[in-house]
Amino acid sequence: MRDYGKVLPSFWIGETGKKLRGDAPAQVLAMYLMTCPHSTWTGVYHCPILYMAHETGLGMEGASKALARLLEVGFCTYDEASEVVFVVKMAAYQIASTIKPEDKRHKGILKDVENMSPASVREQFIATYSVAFNLPKGAKKASPFKAPSKPLPSQEQEQEQEQEQEQEPISSNPAGFDSFWSAYPKKVGKPAAVRAFKSAKVNGHIGDVLADIEAKKSTDTWTKNGGQFIPNPATYLNQRRWEDDPLGGEQPGIFAGAI
Repeated sequence: MRDYGKVLPSFWIGETGKKLRGDAPAQVLAMYLMTCPHSTWTGVYHCPILYMAHETGLGMEGASKALARLLEVGFCTYDEASEVVFVVKMAAYQIASTIKPEDKRHKGILKDVENMSPASVREQFIATYSVAFNLPKGAKKASPFKAPSKPLPSQEQEQEQEQEQEQEPISSNPAGFDSFWSAYPKKVGKPAAVRAFKSAKVNGHIGDVLADIEAKKSTDTWTKNGGQFIPNPATYLNQRRWEDDPLGGEQPGIFAGAI
């Protein structure tokens, strides 16, 4: 956890601050993302919407709407699968507007960039700060100064297990999963969804789950931008989203924001 986070007074009169005027929840979430206990000086860090909702007091619906607003104005990006946020201008304020190679902080930044995940977010950071921070072009997660090390046996075993799970026949799916998978509109990460289905013991609630999916299919949250804000199946199951308030507090025809 960082000891402190910088928030400049110009935030309120700058381009982003002006765009957020009149939207108090979005302003609160912006301040939270710049100063929360999970944040880093690069502005790239893991922060599930559940954390945002609980620690700001906005609730899931309020945090989702506020995050959608921040994405709209370009304050940050959010990778739903990894739940990683990138506060675009944070590094410029928390570190410096420019960093030279001889600066002692330069090595620390390079190390942080190497460890950033997922790759799409790392590429966004490099594209934003490659010139200002003198980042190597085409920087990858592996260190540019040495060859990547061989994966540890535990890593290899995990990879083999994942491959085996992906190749499991349909008959190995838990009871009720096929009905869930057929009904769920976003079909990604099936092996992870199977594991989440088993872990959450959904088979005893399959009726409630299917009813919840059917109800949410017609909401603006799940239909906006071609289903962009539908959570991944594993996320839906792990967070037991079928137990949320009906429609998550959303009325048909009203957009509830990103999930």
